[in-house]
Amino acid sequence: MPNAFPFSLSPFDCLDPDERRQVRGSVDIAYFPQQAVILEPGATPSHLFVIVKGYVQQMDEGEVVATLGPDDCFDGRSLVAGRVSSRFVAAQEVVAYQLARQTVIELIASNATFGALLFADLGHKLSVLAERQQPRELPSLSLSRVGEAFLRPVHSVDAATDILSVVRLMREQRTSSVVVLDAVGGRKGIFSRTLLQQAILDGRPLQTMPVGDWARYPLIEIRSTELLGDAMATMLRHRIHRLVVEEGGQMLGVLEALDLLSYLSNQSHIVTLQIEQARDLDILASAAGQITKVIALLFRSGSRVELIARLVQQLNARLFERAWQIIAPADLVANSCLFVMGSEGRGEQLLKTDQDNGLILRDGYEPPADLPAICERFSAALGVFGYPPCPGGIMLSNPAWRRTAQDFAATLREWVWQPGGDSLMHLAIFMDAHAVAGDAALLAQVSDSLHQLATDNDALLGRFAAAIDAFEAHAGWLSKLFSLGETPPPLHLKKAGLFPLVHGVRSLALAHQVPATSTAARVQALVGLGALSPGEGEDLAEALHVFMALKLKAGLAEQEQARPVSGTVVVQQLSSLDRDLLKDALGVVKRFQQLLRTRFHLGAL
Repeated sequence: MPNAFPFSLSPFDCLDPDERRQVRGSVDIAYFPQQAVILEPGATPSHLFVIVKGYVQQMDEGEVVATLGPDDCFDGRSLVAGRVSSRFVAAQEVVAYQLARQTVIELIASNATFGALLFADLGHKLSVLAERQQPRELPSLSLSRVGEAFLRPVHSVDAATDILSVVRLMREQRTSSVVVLDAVGGRKGIFSRTLLQQAILDGRPLQTMPVGDWARYPLIEIRSTELLGDAMATMLRHRIHRLVVEEGGQMLGVLEALDLLSYLSNQSHIVTLQIEQARDLDILASAAGQITKVIALLFRSGSRVELIARLVQQLNARLFERAWQIIAPADLVANSCLFVMGSEGRGEQLLKTDQDNGLILRDGYEPPADLPAICERFSAALGVFGYPPCPGGIMLSNPAWRRTAQDFAATLREWVWQPGGDSLMHLAIFMDAHAVAGDAALLAQVSDSLHQLATDNDALLGRFAAAIDAFEAHAGWLSKLFSLGETPPPLHLKKAGLFPLVHGVRSLALAHQVPATSTAARVQALVGLGALSPGEGEDLAEALHVFMALKLKAGLAEQEQARPVSGTVVVQQLSSLDRDLLKDALGVVKRFQQLLRTRFHLGAL
């Protein structure tokens, strides 16, 4: 057997030297002429095939479900099952390595990673990959737990303790904060040096003021087993610089932002501080320019893509909020709700995309006469930050997307009861709305009215869900990952996979009145309601993350080459592992679309 066997390909790249020698001793070369049937349903498989030259079509019930090309292997699952379930036909002359079944079974028994990558489902593959990468990664947000970081001792005082005594305790213990226990109110809070400054400025003697009157409630806690990335996201969300770590009702220590930062060695907290302290748009523009660098650093250090997306959502929210506070009068900020939509609203945006935002004004509030100019300035500022204008005009500078709460609710009714033109698209976009500044209750008020309108409206739900097939030109993408001997166009990840997955989940969320805005949270809620099985939910969440990771990896590469981010991947240029994960993710979407067609009776529309 030649020594040219492609051990660099997945799953063979996880084999040790002895296992590689085992492969070399039992592999051979096979040749199949065009139209030859390589595997027949019901047959007992004898080999695992790795294509060297040519293309093989996998067929189920007469339909081509996949086209396999050079460096692809098949059919590991039938080897384990002992029975072939699909027909595999040579679409061209095929030259392939064939590895004896007994050797494959032995490798699976000795190497769990090999077995998982060969035939496991998508979720199991990703879990194995995470474990496989762990020894090679630096401490990252995706792997490190709160309990692994440096925790400062917890010092607690009764709420009735006077502030002067608390200050003495803080000096003696060299701490910048204490936990305040309010036995009367049955609550816990925190008192820090920042709050001490406010108490001093009050002017009253410190020995006469109970610390409980100045503490911040409630105490924000996190479990020691939570990921450090989740701790960072919590700090960003609550605008705090410390968390009390607890486990089993016991306070274990205090996690300070600076300690977390030094542990993770990334710049996200620095960017947050820069945003919070900005006094003009130029400084904000500088901070905005650092966000992509943070994303690239986290991704390349091994952080999970869903965690990166949550951090990006928090950073962008702070950026947009601070820009709005600088541009808009305080009275306008207090009597309105600035919200974002689309992938930004769902917390699934990674690299910067078009603006999708709007403004809800409080009913009865008289906005400034120059409101249009204020909104124009805000949209222009986001453009400077790297977020281009929305081609469809879905942003504050468009009067249609700045209305009172009452007007927005009326507009939603029109979209629901008189769907036409762009109404259903606008309805879908609004479902992802997430408040970033002002009074979030205004958005909640309008969003609640939407779910009430859609209840038991099967006609609306059917028309809404039908958009999963909006990109019909990409139908059959799973069988076209390889064109026979030709170079196919790049695969548009949003059209081929992300949109039908995200919108399908959004449709089920509308049907079941799920208020969550992120796709992952919607999936979790739908599983809880029984609308999706646990297996279906896990597959959808993992497929979403595969698409997001591939899109981010391709986008970062395009940016490094000074090319615009296209949202596409060239399948032939993917690693064998990424190509395998992509196929699995696209297969999940295909099955999900069929479930949705049945659920919403789309064939009858």
